[in-house]
Amino acid sequence: MAEFKAGVASGHPLVTEAASSVLSEGGNAFDAVVAAGFAAAVVEPALSSLGGGGFLLARPADGREILYDFFVDTPGRGLSESTREPHFFPVTVEFPGSSQVFNIGPGSVAVPGNLKGFIHVHSKLGRMGLSEIVSHAAEYAREGVVLNSHQAYFISLLEPIMLFSRQGRRIFLRNGRYLAEGQILKNPDLADFLDEIGRTKGRVIDEFYKGSIAEDIVSDMAQGGGLVTAQDLEAYRVREREPLRTGFCGYELVTNPPPSFGGFYIVLTLDLLEMLDISGRCSWGDKIHLCLLARAMQQVEDYRKGLGFRLERPESTWFHKAEQAIRPCFSRGTTHVSVCDREGNMASMTTSNGEGSGCFVPGTGIMLNNMMGEDDLHPEGFHSSPPGIRVGSMMSPSIIKRDGQPVLVLGSGGSKRIRTAMVQVIANTLCFGLPAGEAVERPRLHWDGEILQVEPGFGDDALRGVAREFPVNVWQEIDVYFGGVHMVDPVNGRAAGDPRRGGAAVILDP
Repeated sequence: MAEFKAGVASGHPLVTEAASSVLSEGGNAFDAVVAAGFAAAVVEPALSSLGGGGFLLARPADGREILYDFFVDTPGRGLSESTREPHFFPVTVEFPGSSQVFNIGPGSVAVPGNLKGFIHVHSKLGRMGLSEIVSHAAEYAREGVVLNSHQAYFISLLEPIMLFSRQGRRIFLRNGRYLAEGQILKNPDLADFLDEIGRTKGRVIDEFYKGSIAEDIVSDMAQGGGLVTAQDLEAYRVREREPLRTGFCGYELVTNPPPSFGGFYIVLTLDLLEMLDISGRCSWGDKIHLCLLARAMQQVEDYRKGLGFRLERPESTWFHKAEQAIRPCFSRGTTHVSVCDREGNMASMTTSNGEGSGCFVPGTGIMLNNMMGEDDLHPEGFHSSPPGIRVGSMMSPSIIKRDGQPVLVLGSGGSKRIRTAMVQVIANTLCFGLPAGEAVERPRLHWDGEILQVEPGFGDDALRGVAREFPVNVWQEIDVYFGGVHMVDPVNGRAAGDPRRGGAAVILDP
């Protein structure tokens, strides 16, 4: 049996610090990943929140992998169909080179799952007290954290959302000006709520789903035209699922199953790459490598759009089972954390708040998600799905095994680019033998349905070769657009946080 090194990789140095501190204080990987989840909700406010949802793939040292699904549910239990109409506030977000309209406000809120998910995983697999686990996040929220360049950039994009409500303005304005890089972000109400989680050993979470806090949420929803009801909150459950599994280059990938389909698309792409013999036909970065990647991405995107395959379609039990179970999918802003401990426990967790609804849970400092206001989630019209449906996602927390033993823990943020970022890092590691840091940092490409978007760093000959087959747009610098893969290699004692998203990683001393 391999000797495992403890390690953490995440999208923020303070998230990594919270998780690694818990490991150093005697907690296991599941204590650490929950601590990281609470910390991310404080220091990555544009990407995660306790009012959002997520997934955690757990691999206990003495057991089989299990996927904890605590993503959001569609709201509206107890409401008549005529009253389940969306009440949105459109806001325009100015991205570099384009603008996009997002729907926010009470009508955009889906039933949140992160809080219940964190407590559920801790109760099942953790061993440290909740007060120790939330203490790092509570300190960050109370004392404040300096906005680094990445987080300042993310919140700058979402300024109209962050300032939508009075609570948001209290958090994100200083002397009437919006927070910028180098300034201090504080959230005292969230600090008090986190302290209450520790003091009550998590019992305050019951108040969030069926007590006084739930009553406040429901009251605000009713007044603002939101659809989340008391029945929605009380009925919310964490789902425990059998992960999706596939072989690739002599390894086994374990990932997120339906009703989400980020894992489905990753598995499908890897199947195509293996069929195209990527490990035997090319070297990393040559024109054959780029063409094979682009071709597989194109085929999967065509399938996603209902255009079918031009290559031979993979025929396997998982494919048909996944294809039948897929539902509309959420694919916006996300963050990820990977954790391993020395005992061999492993946790891969991805969470999201969408862009945020701009609406806060009274007295808690928690912004609720806006996942019911997303066009790509509702191709047949807003709120066309009945209440109580678990929403799908592109999020794909994953573990890779060899001969039954885990060798890598990884996942990514990055909206629709999650699947292509993950595929490339997996291939970089398993097919081309790159160590964790190089596998994550090497340039990437992404087929967006019309153009092959390419990061700088590939050779001119390879770019000319792929440009003969695909329209190509070469970027001037690496960018958050291409995902944010955070990975731990506990066997070789390596970890990598993606520099595209300000990632931070550490291997703890043995």
